[in-house]
Order: sequence, then structure tokens, then C-alpha cells
Amino acid sequence: MNIEITNIHLNVIEADLRRLFTPFGEVTTVELVRDKWNNRSTGRAIVNMPVEKQAQAAVTTLHGTVLSGKAIGVIKSDSSGSTE
Repeated sequence: MNIEITNIHLNVIEADLRRLFTPFGEVTTVELVRDKWNNRSTGRAIVNMPVEKQAQAAVTTLHGTVLSGKAIGVIKSDSSGSTE
């Protein structure tokens, strides 16, 4: 299941998100969405967790969590995870 994370502090890296989601289960991929012109984070990411029950637990628990001083949004992604 793809999970979209929004309102991410610009200094957060993929490893930070992996650490946040791993307690809920296996994390297949973590991809920070970056601006194609300057390669800076856009404050969004897609995390993929293969077990839907674990992913749903992560969404429910982590939505609104403060990470690096910002409350993040965590929702089930409607897309295939493509960031283009």
C-alpha cells in the first residue's frame, strides 16, 4: 500500500521516514518528492508498505505526528506512488 506523507520539514531525509514507519512493519520504499529543477524536497513523500493491515495502522497512528517540528499528514495514497 502506498502512503502519502505531507507537510514534511525540508531537512527530513528518507532514513528519518523509514525509521518512523518501520515499527509498524516492512517498508519497501521511501521516496521524498523533489523539485525537478533544484532537487530540493517539496515537503511530500511516498512510503510503500506491502502489508495493508500494517500500513493502515501506520496511517491511523502517524497522521498528525510531529516530525522535526511539523505535524505531518499521513494518508493512504490514491495513486500508484508515481511522483511525476
